[in-house]
Amino acid sequence: MSEEEKWKCRCCGCELSKRQVVFDYLSLTFSEKVLRCPKCGRVLIPKDLAVGKMVEVEAQLEDK
Repeated sequence: MSEEEKWKCRCCGCELSKRQVVFDYLSLTFSEKVLRCPKCGRVLIPKDLAVGKMVEVEAQLEDK
């Protein structure tokens, strides 16, 4: 996402801002900086996180 692109929350209409968010995914916890709504707290999970970090977490669980 370029600096010119502004994402808005679909629920509230507020502009999203980058925030550190803690994820609990498949019983593992990790933290990432993602776009988050300051009003309702919904987050935008970018494709690189969904197909990157989350796939790594799934692979770690499969190895156990």
